[in-house]
Amino acid sequence: MQKICIIGDGLTGLTAAIILNRENIKIDLYANNINKYNSKKDDRATAVSESNYQFIQKELNLNNSNLFWPCKKINLFFEDGKKIVNFLSFKEKNKNFMYIFQNKELKKKLIKIILKKRNIKLIKKRIKNVNHEEGSIYFDKKKITYDLIILCIGSRSKLYDKIEQGRSIEKNYKELSLTTIIKHNSRIKNASQFFLKEGPLAILPFHKKMFSVVWTVSSFFFQQNNKDLKKILKNKIKVLLNNYSLKNMATIKSFPIYLNLKTKYFKKNVLIFGDGLHAVHPMAGQGFNLVLRDIKKLNESISKILKLGLLIRDSLLLKDFYYARKPENNILGLVIDLTNFFFKDIKYFISIRKVILKNINNFGFIKKISQSISDKGISV
Repeated sequence: MQKICIIGDGLTGLTAAIILNRENIKIDLYANNINKYNSKKDDRATAVSESNYQFIQKELNLNNSNLFWPCKKINLFFEDGKKIVNFLSFKEKNKNFMYIFQNKELKKKLIKIILKKRNIKLIKKRIKNVNHEEGSIYFDKKKITYDLIILCIGSRSKLYDKIEQGRSIEKNYKELSLTTIIKHNSRIKNASQFFLKEGPLAILPFHKKMFSVVWTVSSFFFQQNNKDLKKILKNKIKVLLNNYSLKNMATIKSFPIYLNLKTKYFKKNVLIFGDGLHAVHPMAGQGFNLVLRDIKKLNESISKILKLGLLIRDSLLLKDFYYARKPENNILGLVIDLTNFFFKDIKYFISIRKVILKNINNFGFIKKISQSISDKGISV
């Protein structure tokens, strides 16, 4: 039986373990933080496109799950002086535009699925060393060799160093993503994105009485207003939604934001995966969508190899995956970076941006292309 090692217990590692699970493949999932999923530390919410939702529904067998909040529409706004202008709306007639879920709830569900899988072994160990030449990992003075090792350990792990060798497209945005959960008594069914002078702010409903807020601000703004952030954000939300029925706001969490696009994906049979391949700005909500497309492609490639009776270790699997996924991952990451720059509060750019946004609805093809890319990605 061929063996795959997945290191990392985030959404990427858990999802990949279930989807890549096959009858003649054994998967060892090394999960260092598995006991923390009963806590309330990860309150973040994530959005997936319609096509990716259909993919995970099928592969994870979540048809009867109420984890996902369907949105048929997303409204985009920009700040024009004291006015908030709705410059673009994406809407689907016969299907949903996106689905939103709370990270911790999906993780709990994935762990339950994994514990029932015979071919997936959950190992609560931290892996500190990987031998790329041998395809081996080390822990507790033990050495285990695998046909494929997948690293799902965030965007900035030292285990990537020997693979990428400094070959990455990187940028420190000097920004922080502020996230929190708000309870309310209003009817907020669909998502909204506000491009404010402080930075983009997204509202993502995942329950009829709760939504997640993701607000990107500069490190300077964060430092200057750290003590009053909750008050500032609450007042901001009330103004943006013209809504005074907010009940409760959870603790605000902050996460540093980087652009990190790998130009080298693997070495021998060790593959970087998830955020390790493409850490992108959160303003477009494409991070986990890119991950799911990566998983889908890797799953298709492994299935093809198994049908041909080939060994994963000696195949061209990772090279094929690299050439198939690198173009979209890097192009979309750079497009998101450019979009973020476009909405920056730059003095000499404000008037030009205002003209473009007020007339963007006249260009239907832009809307169609944007909607297609958000759903299915870029076909390269």
